[in-house]
Amino acid sequence: MSEPNRDDNDERERDRSHEIFAQLDDEYAREILVETVGGSRSAHELSEACDASLSTIYRRAERLIDCGLLAEQTVVEDDGNHYSVYEAQLDNITVDLDEDGFTVTIESKPTESLSDRFTNMWEGL
Repeated sequence: MSEPNRDDNDERERDRSHEIFAQLDDEYAREILVETVGGSRSAHELSEACDASLSTIYRRAERLIDCGLLAEQTVVEDDGNHYSVYEAQLDNITVDLDEDGFTVTIESKPTESLSDRFTNMWEGL
């Protein structure tokens, strides 16, 4: 199996950088990140904090998740109801400029392993 060539990797990195820039250019996306950097928030909480409709919050959250900037987790309540909470997944964003354009580097928050998340979910039932 051959390795992807450097030009393909560079192109993917530039595409990713453009996608992240597009998200950070959006006022609601920025507000969602600010509101969730300190901990998880539900869509209803974000709707109130950002003064945005729920549909706007869900659309922006999905885009941020696709970029790796936001994580979604399901909370199950004692009565069986469940809902999603969102949390920013970055500690720092660095933007570099060179002859090839802009490159975005994201320092992500440490995340729990899948087994830890499953254990926490199981214990919460």
